[in-house]
Amino acid sequence: MRRFARLALVPALASLAACQPASPPSAVPAPTEAMARHTPAADYPVELACADIGGTVTMKVVIGPAGGVTDVQVTGSSGVPELDAAAQEGVRAWEFTPATRNGQPIAQTIQVPMTFNPTPESELCDTAQGDPNRL
Repeated sequence: MRRFARLALVPALASLAACQPASPPSAVPAPTEAMARHTPAADYPVELACADIGGTVTMKVVIGPAGGVTDVQVTGSSGVPELDAAAQEGVRAWEFTPATRNGQPIAQTIQVPMTFNPTPESELCDTAQGDPNRL
């Protein structure tokens, strides 16, 4: 009787073994967030800096799957249109390592505050008054 019990157990175990996957499933890569690679400072209009005009601009920034900035929207104005425009232009030059899901790059939206702190005592205020493009 024992012999029959063992023989009956062999096919049952064989059918259970057939249900098991042949190899372990591959691990799904953990999602990652976008990471800044190159974030040069925005150009600060000289005439505003020398006039002691500053402020903070908050922006919604969309980082595309290739790592470039694909869209910028001001969500919090500095109150100075020239600073808002300089912030938008500056952040468009930034480069990122894109976010990923399932190992694939995806677009991601982030919030970016950019603060302009005036330095009217700068020597540039004396020499650059004729070039209102950069500080």
